[in-house]
Amino acid sequence: MNANGFDMDGDPGPLVGLVASTVTVLTLAVAFGAMALGVEAFWVAFPVGFGGVMPLATGLAAYASSGDQAHDDTVGDDAAEEDAESALSTLRERYARGELDEGELEERVETVLATEDRK
Repeated sequence: MNANGFDMDGDPGPLVGLVASTVTVLTLAVAFGAMALGVEAFWVAFPVGFGGVMPLATGLAAYASSGDQAHDDTVGDDAAEEDAESALSTLRERYARGELDEGELEERVETVLATEDRK
């Protein structure tokens, strides 16, 4: 989900779709209800509902969805970074104890860093 509330394929998220559907149903219900009751200005419900409420509500839904996703991505990045630091620390300790020679250390450090870049 990107900052616009759309996933990577350009489709709106489930919250945005739900909000848009709800606003549509409510706008039509108010407009046709007012028309059935004989209100001459029933047509005002259409520009207010579709021109004002719809963009505001879907924008807020997209903002809420993108905020949740951004937080989830940040949490995942922090965990991956901590895992890589832990692995590098273990490698340094093993090298200091003489369990690894310089070539093995470099090879394993490159592996850890390459794995971190893929995440």
